[in-house]
This record gives sequence, C-alpha cells and structure tokens, in this order.
Amino acid sequence: MAAPWARELLFCRTRRTAWDREEIVSLIYWDTMLFVYMIEDHPQFAPKVDRILGHMLKRRDVLCTSAFAYAEVLTGPIKENEADLARDTRNYFRGDEVRLIPFTFETAELFAEIRAKHSLPAADSIHLATAAQAKVDLFITNDKRLHKLTLPGIGFIVGLDGTVF
Repeated sequence: MAAPWARELLFCRTRRTAWDREEIVSLIYWDTMLFVYMIEDHPQFAPKVDRILGHMLKRRDVLCTSAFAYAEVLTGPIKENEADLARDTRNYFRGDEVRLIPFTFETAELFAEIRAKHSLPAADSIHLATAAQAKVDLFITNDKRLHKLTLPGIGFIVGLDGTVF
C-alpha cells in the first residue's frame, strides 16, 4: 500500500518549496513518530499530523528532521519487505520537502550533554541534539516526557495536541 502522505508529495512537487525563498518563517523539527503516523495512517494521530503539515505548507515553514529519523522511518518498510513504500520513503526524504540534518561532531557533544543531564534514551537525545544544533524554532513530538524540557537551541517543544497550529 502506498504511503498516505503520497498525496502531499504530489502537491509539494508542483509548488515552489521553502528552499526557493530567501526568508524562512520557522524551522520546525519533527521527531520520527510524526512521519510514522502519516505512513501508517494512524487513526488518532495521522489527522493531527496532516493538519500541522497543512498549516506549515500555508506558512511556508521549513520541515526538518535528523538523518537518524530517516533511518528509523525507513526501517519499517525494509523490515516488512515493502519495496514500494521503501522507495517512496527514500524519494520523500531525498526531495525538497524535508531538510535532513546530519549528526556532526558538535551534535555529538550536545547529545552527550543532553543525555547526561536529562537521563533520556539515546534516540530522544539524538533528536534533541540534532534539533538544538540546527537551532530550530519548534520541535514537535508526541513524547510527553520531552514536552517539559527547555533546551538551548530549541525555541519550543510541543506535542500534537498543542494549539501552535
């Protein structure tokens, strides 16, 4: 089955992307699960993610995530031997709709600090360090444990139930 977000891809491919403009409204980081909710068309969370994405497109915000999130999202289709979905996932993350942020030496330093200070799992610390390194305006996650954090380099951390969008 094709990814439910494929319809968004068609729209995104025919419009000017955020990369074409000189001024960025907001740099918004999605953790892995937001992409998974879209792919799996999760009955509770996919509509919320679709609403957020729609508002981001209207505002011309820049969607970003870590290269690690890409790997996490790609794991499902590969594990389930869904070649078409794996191809669609690769194409989506290689396109202009998502800015992939690499894990650098500086990100590793932030990772260590965040993980040591907040005793978070490695995956959460990778996401937060990557977002902080990129100096994102907004970090969106459905992980309520992260909502209470305030980290340098991340403007706000919010969940899917927030009123940001």
